[in-house]
Order: sequence, then structure tokens, then C-alpha cells
Amino acid sequence: MNKLFRRDFTMVVIGQIISLFGNAILRFALPLYLLRETNSSSLFGAVTACSFIPMVIFSLFGGVIADRKNKRNIMVALDFTTAAVILAFSFALGKVLLVPLMIAVLMILYGISGIYQPAVQASIPLIVEKQFLMQGNAVINMVSTLAGLLGPVIGGVLFGAFGIMPILFISVGCFVFSALMEIFIRIPFTKNTDGKSILAAVSSDLADSFRFIKNEKPIFLSVLGILALFNLILSAMMIVGIPVVVVQILGMSDTAIGITQGAMGLGGLAGGIIAGAAAEKIRLKNGYVFLIICSLAAVFMGISVLEAVPENIGYFIVTAVSFGAMCASTMFSVSMMTAVQQQTPPHFLGKIMAVIIAVSSCSQPVGQAVYGVLFDVFADKPYLVMMGAAILAMVVSVYSKKVFAVLEKESTVK
Repeated sequence: MNKLFRRDFTMVVIGQIISLFGNAILRFALPLYLLRETNSSSLFGAVTACSFIPMVIFSLFGGVIADRKNKRNIMVALDFTTAAVILAFSFALGKVLLVPLMIAVLMILYGISGIYQPAVQASIPLIVEKQFLMQGNAVINMVSTLAGLLGPVIGGVLFGAFGIMPILFISVGCFVFSALMEIFIRIPFTKNTDGKSILAAVSSDLADSFRFIKNEKPIFLSVLGILALFNLILSAMMIVGIPVVVVQILGMSDTAIGITQGAMGLGGLAGGIIAGAAAEKIRLKNGYVFLIICSLAAVFMGISVLEAVPENIGYFIVTAVSFGAMCASTMFSVSMMTAVQQQTPPHFLGKIMAVIIAVSSCSQPVGQAVYGVLFDVFADKPYLVMMGAAILAMVVSVYSKKVFAVLEKESTVK
């Protein structure tokens, strides 16, 4: 591990810890603030769906930019920009209509994330030796989930005690500090000299990316289809369903929802640790098992809201299955991302990462909007929504078995 944690990778990790923590408390507090203020599942689902659309679109630009610009400069600029956006939001809150303001800010933040993440993902193979690539990806995932653990827990306590404003100012400090530190990271970069504009580059580079996938790695298309379906059916349900179940149906506190989302972060951290420690033993062809585990989480969420189940027991079930689902999801993500990176030429890394993020996520906003409506329509029987999602996700999980077997086989071909 000493060879893994060299100067530049260590600084990327530390920068991610700080930046993602600021991001985590924002992603926890802003939607919760909206849900508390409006008490509408449909509006909550619609706003969160709108916020994801820019991430899908800008992740395509992010891949092109990551391959054509200095990745360090991208991270620095976007962290400073995020700090400025949140500072402006804090001054506008209470002076501008809440729903349009929230939609605008969340769309900007998720759009920034769409550009930011491909730059981070494309940086890892450049600063980590090939034999440590899975461990490096596992560490980055652990950092993300550690932030996801601490952010909601601390955010829940702060939100319950002091409201939204302290969270906004803490996040601004995180992004500024992260940007200042990232200035000193050294990531190998060769300047592109073809003279193309960003828009022209997006068009040509993405065409090259899809051509590469179609001609060289058609199995990637099947993987993208599975991820898109799974995000539509299950990920969207969890994103909308967990806050709705804990806050509206079970009537728990802000601290309680923070603990539940913190449990998701802890599950992701556990999954990242396991993936890093057992890198040689995890087989991608068994990835469908991880997806089945995530599907079963929806079954138990449905059980948690049955009338016969006491609210405290239901809350414990939701929190426990959130941990398990995130653990399985992280182990799956690490193994799949490593396989894709191993099969992708370096000059395509940013673009391919962007395509995977964009295409696999494009269905999620649709799912979130639909689930927001479904939770309102089936307000008296929310378990029907969760059980239906579980059945459909299980079907996708079983189908994915043969796809991941092919992907793993191709990753072993030299």
C-alpha cells in the first residue's frame, strides 16, 4: 500500500475527503429542507429529478474536458465555483421563491458534479500504478462513502438544531479549502493541439467513444443498458423512497434521517474496504449477486412500512438495509469500474467514464419523478411501490449474470 499512497494520489484522496464532505452535507440538507418545507413527495421527486438532468448532460462534457484539459485545474476551478454558488444561495434564501431557487441551485451543483467526477476517475490510472488500480479505485470509493457517512450524520444534527445556514457556510469552507490544496497536485497532462472548440470536441470525441464501444467493446453497451435499467428501477426508488419513508411515513426526526443516510455511507465504506482487501478474489462475473442483494433491500423496505410493524422497528429495518445495499453496491461499482478501465486505452478514459456515468444515469431522473408521484398515489400502501421495484430489479439482476461474465472474460485478455 506504500506504493499506492504516493504524494499525488494521497493529495487527491485528501482533497476528495474535504470536497465530498461538503458535497454530502449539501446533498443531505437541501432536499430535506425542501421536503420539510413543502411536505410533498411529488414535488420532492420532481425537483430531485430536475437536479439530475444537468449531471447527465454535463458528464458528457466532463469526459471530453477531462481528456483535453489539465485534470487538476478542472478540480480546482469547480471547487471554487461550487463555493461561490452556495454562498450566493445562502444570501438568496428567503428572498427568492424556494422551489425555483432550489431547482436552479441543485441543477448547477449536479451539473458541476457531472464535470468533476470524470476528471477524478480519469486521473486515477495516471497517478496509480496498474497493479494497484483496483485498490486505488476502492480508496476513492471509500472516501466518497466516508463523506456520505459523516455528511448526513453531522448534517442531520446541525439541521435539526440550527437549520440550514450553518450547513451552507461549512460546505463553502470545505470547497475553498479543497480547491486550495488541489492546486499542488501533479497529474500528468499532454496538451491537445487539434484546435477544436469544446463543442466541436464533444461532438467528435463522443462519436469516437461510441465508435470505440460499438466496434471494440460492444459488451459495454450491454453493461450500460443494465446500469440504466437498474438506476431507473431501484436507485431512483431508494433516492426518493428513503427520505419519504423515514420523514413522512415513519415520522422520524432530522437526526434520524441523517443517521439512516450515514448508515448508507458506512455501508459504502465497508464495501470499499472489502473490495480493496479482497481485490484478487472479487469476480465480476458474480456481480449479479451484489445487484440481487440491493434488490432484496427494497423488499425489506416494503416490510418496514407495513401497519403491523412498529415505527421504531421499521426505522431500524430501513437503516439496516440501507447499510447492506450500499455495501453491495460499492463492491459492485469498484469491480465493474476497474474492469472498464483495464479495457480502455488511456486517451479514451475520460470520455468512456463520462459515457458510462451519463448513459447509466440518464434514466434516473425519470425514475425519481415517477416514484415521487407513486409515493403520493399509494400513500396508504407504500409497500406496493417498494415491492414492485424489488421484483423488477431482481429480473434485471438475474439477466446481468451473463453480461458480467463476458465483461470479466474480456478484462483478462491481454
